[in-house]
Order: sequence, then C-alpha cells, then structure tokens
Amino acid sequence: MKKTVDVSLPIGPVHPVFKEPCRIKCETRGEYVVQAELELGYVKKGIERIMVGRPWQEVMFLAERVCGICSVIHNYVYIEGMERIGDIAVPDRAAYLRAVVNELDRIQSHLLANYSYCYTIEHETLAMYLLNLRETAMDALELITGARVTCSYIIPGGVRFDLTKEKEQSLHTMLDHIDSELTRFVGMFEGGSMIALRSKDVGVFTREEAIESHTVGPTARASNLDNDCRLFHPTYKKLGFESVLLDDGDNYARIMLRFLEVFQSTNLIRSCLSQMEPGTIRGGGVIGAGSGTWAGEAPRGELSYIIDTDEFGRIEKIGIRTPSIMNIEACVHYMLKGVDSSADVTSTYISSDPCIACNER
Repeated sequence: MKKTVDVSLPIGPVHPVFKEPCRIKCETRGEYVVQAELELGYVKKGIERIMVGRPWQEVMFLAERVCGICSVIHNYVYIEGMERIGDIAVPDRAAYLRAVVNELDRIQSHLLANYSYCYTIEHETLAMYLLNLRETAMDALELITGARVTCSYIIPGGVRFDLTKEKEQSLHTMLDHIDSELTRFVGMFEGGSMIALRSKDVGVFTREEAIESHTVGPTARASNLDNDCRLFHPTYKKLGFESVLLDDGDNYARIMLRFLEVFQSTNLIRSCLSQMEPGTIRGGGVIGAGSGTWAGEAPRGELSYIIDTDEFGRIEKIGIRTPSIMNIEACVHYMLKGVDSSADVTSTYISSDPCIACNER
C-alpha cells in the first residue's frame, strides 16, 4: 500500500499567472494544503530611502512610482499629506477632479485584478474581455491627465489641468461603455458553472479572521468588514459615499465585489461631474518644516504616508504603509490554509489582488 506523505510544494517566484515575482511555500498532505508561507524580496527597490533628503517636488514623482498599477493614489495621498504640512487649501473643483482620476485608476486596477483571476482559473475569454475593457479606463485617464500610468496630475493646492466640456462629454461616453460592457461580463461570471466550481467556497475568509489579520480593501469588504477610507474623506462625504459589502468571503465574493465597485466608481465619477462648478483648479501655499500623516483608499485598501520635512521642504523622514502588506499575509495564513486542492492555491492568492511592487517598495 502506497504511503501518503507530507510534501513541500513551492510555487514561484516565476509563475505564468503571477504579475510580479514571489514564492509561496505550501505544506501539503496529498492535495490538501496544511499551511503556507510567503517569501518576498525579489524586486526590492528601496524607494523610501531614495526619497530622504530630496525636495518634495522630486518625491512627488517618486511616490507614484512605488507602484504602476495604483500610481494615482500614491500621488493623491502624498500630496494631501504635504498639504497638511503647508496648510494648503484645495478649490472644490480641483477636489472633485482628484476624485474622478482616483476612481478611474480604481476601475483599471479592479479590471486588471479580475482579469488576472479569470486567467488563473483558465477562463481566458472573459479574461481578455476584461483586459480590453481596462483600456477604456486607461484612455480616460490619458484624456484628463495626458498620461496612462504615472500621471503626476495632483499637485499641492489642486491639479495640473482642467476638464473641458468636450473632454467631459467624451468621459461620459467612456463611462457608459464601461457600464454596458461590464454588465455583460458580470453576467458571464455569475452564470459560468466552471467559475462557480473554481471560486465558490474556495479560499473562505471570515469576518473574524479579517479583523484579526487587519485586512483592508476589497479583501476585507468581501468578508463584510467595512474599513473604507473614503467614508471619512471630505470629497467622498459630499458624494454620499457608502461602502459595498459582501458576506461570503470566498474567491467568488472577492472578485464580485470588485465588479460591483467598478459600477460604484463610474457612478461616483458622474456625481463629481454633475456637482463640480466652474472655478479655479489651483490654490497656493508654501511647504516648509513640519510633519504630516494622511491615508487614502487605494484599489487594494488603506494606503498611509507619514512624512517629516525640514524648513526647505526636503524630506527628512518618510514611511509608507501599503495595503498588500496585510492582505497577502491574510491570504497566506488564513485563505490558503485548508484549501482542498493545490490547484486552487494560485487562484486564491490572485483573488486577494496582491501587489508586490507596493510591498517591496
């Protein structure tokens, strides 16, 4: 009789479904995953150390290069931290334009995350549909900011460019296209029997586990834990923002929640466009010595910057806490533990939307 033994199963650091390199080390009993650990360190940039001693203007461009998938929110949070140091006010129109660009960035990030998941479970048709739809969000970002990835759109006291009436009409057309196409794609996701087999009741993550592991973002909200930073942001309060929550906490719920948040983001953008009045897009002020802390809701959850500057506005100390730090740990120690098949390890990992670039900044 063949003896069943425990096997160490390494996945990565290079794997076809990983956007960025890392290694998941699983201890298995047959196909059953007993426990897992994560090994990082393959793309360490040391960007926080590079920021120290530089003027705030240079660090503004470095901040959005922490991560290319969610560069806008790094720009957004860093600048709002600097505005707290310099006591700089932001005109209402500029505040709404910031929210518009931030939500467009959330849309493209969520579509990329869900593309990665569908590709991982081998639903390549839906995956490519989502990746193609993401291009519409990227085009909208370029329409407003002039760039698709590192936009450098948000500056102390406002934004770089205003939104003309012609561009606003084009943006509405793009939003309608996203809603229309995504409605069809969500129907494919909901009705796909193979998707249900690979996703429902897989990688279950309870609300209690989410609290214990300090999980943030869609990963937490899919387990009915509401800690969305937009609830406390002045601009989003004006928009009447309410979090999207689901209960099941499995792979299916995490992907579905991101789909729902894309619809929410398009509605938030329309609200911004309808509420903002004509006016200036830049305030004024000087950044000198001081300390500032600010947080914002990145596509993956709470992103925090802690900044100290000297009298000339140079960075003396800076600390960045990114959401993937908590979410990846939660995935490895809770979601993967007890997975029935090692084939579901990669899909469960991808369902938490890991960002190694943010983690290894």
